[in-house]
Parts: sequence; structure tokens; C-alpha cells
Amino acid sequence: MSTSVDLDTSPKSDSAFGRYLFDNARKNGILLAFVVVVVVFSIMQPMFLSPANLTNLVLQYSYVLILALGMLMVIVLAQIDLSVGSVIALTGAVAAVVCVRGGAPWWMGVLAALVVGLLVGAWQGFWVAVVGIPGFIVSLGGMLIFRGLAQLILDYKSLSPFGGTYYNIANGFINGVLGGNGYDVFTLVVFAIAVVAFAISQWRGRMGQLKYNQAVSPLPLFIAKIVVVAVVAMAFAWQISHNRGLPFILILLAVLILIYGMIMGRTGFGRSIYAIGGNILAAQLSGVKVKWVTFWTFVNMGFLASVAGVVFSARMNGAQPGAGNGFELDAIAACFIGGASTTGGIGRISGAVIGGLIMAVISNGMQLMGVSQGVQPVVKGLILTLAVAFDLFNKRRSSTAA
Repeated sequence: MSTSVDLDTSPKSDSAFGRYLFDNARKNGILLAFVVVVVVFSIMQPMFLSPANLTNLVLQYSYVLILALGMLMVIVLAQIDLSVGSVIALTGAVAAVVCVRGGAPWWMGVLAALVVGLLVGAWQGFWVAVVGIPGFIVSLGGMLIFRGLAQLILDYKSLSPFGGTYYNIANGFINGVLGGNGYDVFTLVVFAIAVVAFAISQWRGRMGQLKYNQAVSPLPLFIAKIVVVAVVAMAFAWQISHNRGLPFILILLAVLILIYGMIMGRTGFGRSIYAIGGNILAAQLSGVKVKWVTFWTFVNMGFLASVAGVVFSARMNGAQPGAGNGFELDAIAACFIGGASTTGGIGRISGAVIGGLIMAVISNGMQLMGVSQGVQPVVKGLILTLAVAFDLFNKRRSSTAA
């Protein structure tokens, strides 16, 4: 009779539990790492957990998380996209020309930006999927092309302001819907519902694994994970509810995370991405349409880069030729810190999101502490290097054990 991890009371159970913790450090330990980083910065800088700073944290780094969703899919595919920062500049420039210079309604600027993003993704997807040029080379060329186009469209000058509804995309809030004395009840209710939904989803997933005799995490660790997520989420909700309420951009982020989590975890398209990244030859022999999946993965990356372009330009209330400079590095770092593999086939949406949050917290914390602009990229680079080194160490350890 087979037994699950929870029911294993043999003398080897302790060592098995230890191996489980080590082997899943990148998957489950990343959440603990995020909590540790938050605690450290809250001790070093008391203003870090203030309602105003946490709200600004969401507004200032939301576009990096949006990019990380698409970048995770590209990296799992064993590709890379270096052009997303330039696409942000290009799509923001297009939206500004339509809305600011042309005087069109806000939604036309958003639509124009999204169409350009899709065209950019199709352009790069064609060269990677059909012609067979590595994504690194194609996106490196795209980084130069799209940055140049953004500069030409803007005539090398900033174009602002958007104002109105477009500005509120990244700067608007929902506040006072359910009242509250000094805090926004609606924000707390939304987060509480999200926490309950997360717990139910995790429990159903666990029951499904047990039903098919798959390995599951030890019950104490599973419960601890739910509790940590609930405490962190509700503490965050409590703080921002004392500021301006629930940001519009946070709602957009939540919707995108749910959608892409389902795509990568529960659809044939997501499974095909993992199959191609894990072993492209085996995927081809299994009937996976490699070119089709690769093409649409890059189209999706272009789409999400355009969404990030709209969000960033709305946050800045204008378009700038240098917008998005270096954002591709933050998105890539978020994926690797969140557990994605350098060789493809491994990575989760939740990990990329938490990795992005860690990068955002570190950047914000260093800014509050007055760390110089020269030191900040050094710290980020060291964190990325250590994350990749840990990934390689895990691979070597796994191959040795095998």
C-alpha cells in the first residue's frame, strides 16, 4: 500500500522531510525569503511599511510585475526577450501621439498601444519561430529598433500630459465604497476574499494530487504556507486601506496573475511551453507544434510589454524617449529569483511575481535608506547572480543524486 508524505512515520521520514525542504527551496522558500526581506527593511527603515510607501510601492513597480508574467513564459520556453524596455517606450509614445498630440479619447490611445505591442510580438515571433534565429539575437535587434522608433515618434522630446482617465489607469483608486473610519473597508473585503480563494485553490490542488497518488508537501508546511500568505496579504491590505484605498492597477495585476497562472498551469498551451523548454526534440516527437507555440509566446510578450507601456506612461503622465530603460533586466531577474531555470522548462507565475516583489522591495528599501544610485544596481546584480548560482547548484546536485 502506498502512503503519502503526510502519513509517513518511518525512521526515514525526517530525512525525507529534510530532502523535500531542500529540493523545493526555490519553490516554497522564495515566499519565506520575501518575508525576510520585508522584515529586514522594515527594521532598518521604519517608513518602509507606512501606508503611503506601500501604496507607492504598488504604483511604482507594477509594470515590472506585468513584464515578469510574459518573461517567465519566454524563459520557460528556453528563450529570452531583451526588447521589452524599448517596447514600453514605443507603445507609450504611440499612446501619447494619439491622445496628447492627436486629442483622441483615452481608450484609443490604449488600443493603439496594444496593437503596436501585438505587432512587435508578431515581428519577433516570426524571426524566432519561423526563421529560427535565437530570441536573444532577435530581441537584441528589437531593443535597438523599437527604442529608435520611440525616439523618432516623439521627436526626441517628452510628450505630456495625458490627464483624465488615462492618467487614472496607474494612479486611480477605489475608496469609500463600503465606508470605514480612517480605513477603506472595501480594500479589506477584497483581500479577505482573495485569501480565502487562494486557500481553497491550494487545498483542492492538494486533494487532487493525493487522489492520483502524487507526492505532496508535508501538511505542517502546507498549512504554514497558507498562513504566511494570509498574514502578509492582510497586513498589506490593512496598511494600504489607511492611505487611498485599493489602486486600480492592483486590480489589473490580480486579474493578469490569475489568467496567466491558469494558462501556465491548466492549459495545453502552457504545458506545451514547459515541454518545449524541457526538451524540444521530445516535444516535437510528442506532437507539440513548436513553431506555433513559440510564435504566440512572443506575441504574448509583446502584448504584455504594451500593457506595461500603458501603465508606465500613465504613471508618468506622459511619454519619454528613454522610458523603460533597464526594465527588461528587472523582469528577467524577477523570473530567475522566483525559481525559473536558465535552461528552460522550469518556472512558475507565482514565483516570478514573488521574485518581482523582492526586487521591488529591495529597490524601494534602498531608496528610502538613501543608498547611492551606483550601489543599487550592484546589489541587484549580486542577488541575480546568487539566484542563478543556486539554480545551477540544484541541477548538479540532482544529476549527482540520479
